[in-house]
Order: sequence, then C-alpha cells, then structure tokens
Amino acid sequence: MSDSGADKAPNAQQPDVQLPNVHVRAEVLVQALPHMQRYDEEVVVIKYGGHAMGDRAAAEDFAEDIVLLEQSGLKPVVVHGGGPQIGRMLDRLGIKSEFREGLRVTDEATVEVVEMVLAGSINKQIVGWISAEGGKAIGLCGKDGNMVRARRAARTVTDPDSHIERHVDLGLVGEPEHVDRTVLDAVLKAELIPVLAPVAVGADNQTYNVNADTFAGAIAGAMRAKRLLLLTDVPGVLDKNKKLIPELSIEDCRRLIADGTITAGMIPKIETCIYALEQGVEAVVILDGKVPHAVLLELFTDYGAGTLIRRS
Repeated sequence: MSDSGADKAPNAQQPDVQLPNVHVRAEVLVQALPHMQRYDEEVVVIKYGGHAMGDRAAAEDFAEDIVLLEQSGLKPVVVHGGGPQIGRMLDRLGIKSEFREGLRVTDEATVEVVEMVLAGSINKQIVGWISAEGGKAIGLCGKDGNMVRARRAARTVTDPDSHIERHVDLGLVGEPEHVDRTVLDAVLKAELIPVLAPVAVGADNQTYNVNADTFAGAIAGAMRAKRLLLLTDVPGVLDKNKKLIPELSIEDCRRLIADGTITAGMIPKIETCIYALEQGVEAVVILDGKVPHAVLLELFTDYGAGTLIRRS
C-alpha cells in the first residue's frame, strides 16, 4: 500500500517546513523597483572574466543575472575574457607564451589560438549558459560586421636607473581604434543579448588580441552606456590599508595612482574606467565577480558591490 499523504489521517503530525518569508521577498522587489526604472531601456556593459568564469555555480549565477536584467527592461552587453583558458590551450598545443607589462605577447600562432578559444569555445559556452536560464543570446567578436577596428598596441617602459623609455613589442596585441555600433544596435533592437569576444581586425586585415577590459571600455563608450561593470577577482579598488573604497572620481583615481595606492594590474583597469567616463558613460563599477549575483546587488539594490567611479 502506498505511503502517500492521501493515505494518512487528517490530524497526522507533519514535519516542520521552513517557509520563505514572502513579505521580506516582496519588500526586496519593492526596493528594486526604482533601480529598475532608472535603468529601463538603458545599455549596461558587463565585462565578465577572472576565476568566476571557471566556476560552474558562479557562471550560472551570472547567467541568471544577465537574463533578469534583460527581462527587467535593461539592454545588457556582455564582454568576456579568457586568459586562463587560452593559457591551458597553448600549453596543450606546446606553444610557448610570455607576458610583458601585464599583457600576453601574441605572435601568429598564438593569435590563432586566442581567436579559437575566445570567439569559439568560451563565447559559445557563455551563450549556452544564458540560453539555459531562458535568455536569448548571440555570440559575436569584434571582427563581426567590422564592429571593432584595432591598431597594434604601443607600450613603453622607463628604465628605473637611466630613466630612458623603451618600446615594448607585444606582437599582435591590439587596442580599439574605432567602434561601429551598427551590429550591436540591430542585435539590441531584436531583444537579443550580445556576448562579445575581444578579438578585432586592423586596417591591415590582421587579427588582434585585445585586452577584455579595454575592449569593454571601448564598447561602453561607443554605446554611451549607463553603466560599465568590470567583474574582477578583488572587491574593488582598495586603499593602502586594503579596505574597499566605495566611490571615486576621475581626479581621485589619478591621485591614487600618483601616490602609489593604485598599482600593478589595477592601473590599466582604472585607465579603462577613465576612458569610458570621458566617452560619455555615466558611471563605472569595479566589483568582485566571485560574489553571488554581484551584478544584481550593484544595479538593483542600495548597497552596491564594489567601487563606483564617476566623472566628478
């Protein structure tokens, strides 16, 4: 005989079940409403990368956030990196790779792997995650529709003893030179979520590997985005005591670079933030991509999830 609930006496003791506090959930939704209204029909560019990309649970949280943004009336544009995945593929293929000034030196063999990994496997994986959560995403790279034209990146370093500047050859590492909005405008009008790999083509028809932060900043500037979110592996910009700085201006950022508070890999991120702001982006946020639903916390609550940077 079945031991289903229908066979039990009406007064049988049932186990305690912890029901969700629906009033608390309703209050959270009410508090989110003005934030949703603020971003209605606005473009938000999200750079997704770091270790969060390699964690399946974090990736699913991120995909849920992106779908919810789109369903709430925003126009999310995702730009992704993939440095660790590129490194693993290069190792598998026996291709040696080195870094100079924080950027991967890219030769002809390396750029082929970069394009295969970024515009291929990673890009389609993220599209798949978003689709699994009910979203409609389309994977693209900067070469599609001549969206992003790049030029060879120029880097110099100053010798600490002689103070002489010298050129650093990074090979086929590029910097965005021009962004054509045509494809992105059409994709967003069709209510699709663009997922962009930071690979671009130059005037010389050469493929270039572009830093994902720099690529995202160029896209955000061209789209006049309401927000640019840079998901990283740290909580945001930290002061000299390693405490989070919740808000900065462009002037603050330059001062913190000059006094040595902002150093190393955070400097190019801040330079990207400044560029995006000067191109018309309203505000930029550097936040920890490992925090569950960091994107929603930043956009739809009063608490934020990182360092907010404005023009002034």
